[in-house]
Amino acid sequence: MRLGKLFIPMAAIAALVVPATATQALAAPRASSVPTVVGIRAAHHPTYDRVVFDFSGVAPRSATIGYVNRLVGSSGLAVPVAGRAILQVRLATAQAHVDGRSTAPTRIAFPLPNVMTVVRGVDMDGVVTYGIGLAVRQTPHIFTLSSPDRVVVDIPASFTTASKKVYFFNAPHFSNGTEPYVTPVSRPVLPLTPATGVMDRLFAGSLTGEQASGLGFLNSGATGFKNLSIADGVARVTLTGGCSSGGSTASIAGEIFPTLRQFSSVNWVKIYDPSGHTERPSGHSDSIPFCLEP
Repeated sequence: MRLGKLFIPMAAIAALVVPATATQALAAPRASSVPTVVGIRAAHHPTYDRVVFDFSGVAPRSATIGYVNRLVGSSGLAVPVAGRAILQVRLATAQAHVDGRSTAPTRIAFPLPNVMTVVRGVDMDGVVTYGIGLAVRQTPHIFTLSSPDRVVVDIPASFTTASKKVYFFNAPHFSNGTEPYVTPVSRPVLPLTPATGVMDRLFAGSLTGEQASGLGFLNSGATGFKNLSIADGVARVTLTGGCSSGGSTASIAGEIFPTLRQFSSVNWVKIYDPSGHTERPSGHSDSIPFCLEP
């Protein structure tokens, strides 16, 4: 698929891009007796990744962790979390909003060896949950620190990683008609499964600083991927969730093609819709499903 001129307004494209979330852009919390999440930080240490939940005032009375198959949101529906494992953090009594506005990111990506993303699930009835998307399932440790009060989650990350490229949609370039419309960034991935690693990092989204430069994940309605394989020079991957170009020449295909073609074993990429269909399933050629056509 070639990316050409803009067929629809940028406002419509924005609806298909995973939205940016930056702590400094969120609502300032007012005084409250309920512990309120006001920030999420993460950093790598020599043998582990640390995720920190900052609060206004005291920390919640209960903070627990456990692995789940899916993260459930306040609506009762599953919330997409990129990665090979989802570590759920449950905070009670707590909230992550004030007067209906978020006080902490709902979705944020990190370029750490194990921690890819932190995504909010539930925020209601005094309970807040977050899903931490991981590259490798490990035994975590949760505890509370004071001055100021904060909840800390440490996840082992002493394994070796390799730096690979992930290509994100460049909205300013597309709006101005300046090619290329995608920009590569570096991410750590597991050396034995680098293709899965870069796809996970793509769905984890761009970093806060990258978003400030106009880079974002144009997901075209997809919430994940499955059945990734590479054989005879052809990479095949199936989108999950939804699939729609929104009538634009820009779609998730523009990000997936170069992200997978960086590997010497990949000459062509075939993308399938959630039902398992693509335009040219056979032969040595690129292929997209009809739902990604303009």
